[in-house]
Amino acid sequence: MADPSSYRPKPGQIPDSPGVYKFRDEHGRVIYVGKAKSLRQRLSSYFQDIANLHQRTATMVTTAASVEWTVVGTEVEALQLEYSWIKEFDPRFNVKYRDDKSYPSLAVTMGEEFPRVQVMRGPKKKGVRYFGPYAHAWAIRETVDLMLRVFPVRTCSAGVFKRSAQIGRPCLLGYIGKCAAPCVGRVTPDEHRELAEEFCDFMAGRTGTYLRRLEQQMREAAGEMEYERAARLRDDIEALKRALEKNAVVFNDATDADLIAVAEDELEAAVQIFHVRAGRVRGQRGWVTDKVEAVDTAGLVEHALQQLYGDEKGEGVPKEVLVPAMPQTAEALTQWLGERRGSQVSLRVPQRGDKKDLMVTVQRNAQQALALHKTKRASDLTTRSRALEEISVALELETAPLRIECFDISHLQGDDVVASMVVFEDGLARKSEYRRFQIKSFEGQDDVRSMHEVISRRFRRYLQEKQKTGEWDVGAAGGEVGAEGGEAGEAVGGPIDPETGRPRKFAYPPQLVVVDGGQPQVAAAQRALAELGIEDVAVCGLAKRLEEVWLPDDDDPVILPRTSEGLYLLQRIRDEAHRFAISYQRTKRSKSMKAGALDAVPGLGETRRQALLKHFGSLKRLRAATVEQICEVPGIGRRTAETVAAALAGAAPAVPAVNTATGEIIEDE
Repeated sequence: MADPSSYRPKPGQIPDSPGVYKFRDEHGRVIYVGKAKSLRQRLSSYFQDIANLHQRTATMVTTAASVEWTVVGTEVEALQLEYSWIKEFDPRFNVKYRDDKSYPSLAVTMGEEFPRVQVMRGPKKKGVRYFGPYAHAWAIRETVDLMLRVFPVRTCSAGVFKRSAQIGRPCLLGYIGKCAAPCVGRVTPDEHRELAEEFCDFMAGRTGTYLRRLEQQMREAAGEMEYERAARLRDDIEALKRALEKNAVVFNDATDADLIAVAEDELEAAVQIFHVRAGRVRGQRGWVTDKVEAVDTAGLVEHALQQLYGDEKGEGVPKEVLVPAMPQTAEALTQWLGERRGSQVSLRVPQRGDKKDLMVTVQRNAQQALALHKTKRASDLTTRSRALEEISVALELETAPLRIECFDISHLQGDDVVASMVVFEDGLARKSEYRRFQIKSFEGQDDVRSMHEVISRRFRRYLQEKQKTGEWDVGAAGGEVGAEGGEAGEAVGGPIDPETGRPRKFAYPPQLVVVDGGQPQVAAAQRALAELGIEDVAVCGLAKRLEEVWLPDDDDPVILPRTSEGLYLLQRIRDEAHRFAISYQRTKRSKSMKAGALDAVPGLGETRRQALLKHFGSLKRLRAATVEQICEVPGIGRRTAETVAAALAGAAPAVPAVNTATGEIIEDE
């Protein structure tokens, strides 16, 4: 625990201007990012008597070992930079909302030649228009099923689309009138894109004009006695009205607004957002967060706005944002939101009327979400703490192992030998720090030797990073450092890479290393650490057969009770390392099995290989092509064509595939 006075800036050193500041811990990791209208006033408040600070703020300043700042011109620039740094460094003491579930959205891939309507989750992609998010995927599919009758836009995957184009027959939706079948040329790309744009316009809330147009067409068809066409238009209108009924009408006017409500207690907070478009609730989502910093409702709203709209542009930011409390930086936030939308945005607290009533509903949803989250997680915090404490006691560690790394070896009968490293912090997986290794020093199956190599490489990299930052004496490990490219004495700014701004790989040491195996693997790991001069990292192994915990130099294992939370956590970590290693090993095996004759052609990269196969359709046809025909492929010169032809002529043709049901040879067409 550091004394804040040890890194307090000198008087007059901090500028009295807007800016963004970062607190770093002893390893150089960013643990908190903040912004201020006056850096001098804000930073000075952190270095007062610790007894006067909020408990969470006191914990942060005593965990930190340094502070730095960047001066900007305006509060809006500070807001943008703060959001970028929080997203980049993921500081542990900043409020970070996490979705309590992955909400699905209705997406239209307008960036493709033939736009596709589908359900999408996760981060938004370029060239895709999104509507929602929705509470359930089935709600999206019901809405789409109704609308495809009127807007028969493609919904099939790329594989189904390509297959239908090859055989010249559309899928079932094409036959029943719920797809315009662009795969077989029933409509041109421009006609299909127009259908997709009409679909998007209707989903965006421009419904009245389209319904009136359909009603007018229905009356005209009836007047001309085209009763079948009139009946079809009538059914189309009913289908669209049923789709609209699935979204509740909350405002009479064409209001575009997001309503944000917050429910909180001393430890956690929940945020609920209702997305209202054209007066209807089009989507809903919720976030929860631990209150790891001293923040009030207005501060929670500010963080929510940053994370909700930080990656949005254009129509993704509504005309109006309704909040329960105005942030202190309301003026800067309003300007920032307007810049992201491209037009003026209103940020306000509703005081009366329909919007105030709907805000009460959103607030009720936030309170229910917080209660449900606390019910689910109440045992989690206690259980994880108990598990870490049990491990600490069983292994006789000085402190609870807040960072645990686990290593596993995977191979297939001695081939494609790989290893995995998974990281758990505070009992939770930290997937961004998972690492994979290929065994390089020997061939064949030897799990003990493989474990020694992997542990050596991981901690040699750790010592290299310490050496680069000047934290470690070059002679401390007998000259081992540098074997993989480190340079001694180069101080380059701690575990954060100054070129990328991201944490260096292997820059942080664990308190505990877990290996998948028994005594031999544990001894190999301990020997690797001893050779590097590392003595402050504990090692243990978890053997699968009896789930025994092995320690170095002990003849008898440590037996944890079957009901022990500590054993359960070790098993989870070991199983995650095993899963990660197996997935990597399968990926390598799959790549080696897919390797073909073209892979061995010198100077022929992936792009030109794909171009050749796309041009000729198959390896069989490419093998039969002349040098002149190969030269017709864009990007392929005569010398490359001759090399390709020679390589294919010398390669044995692949064994033909056989249909096991009929015995028929499947031609490679």
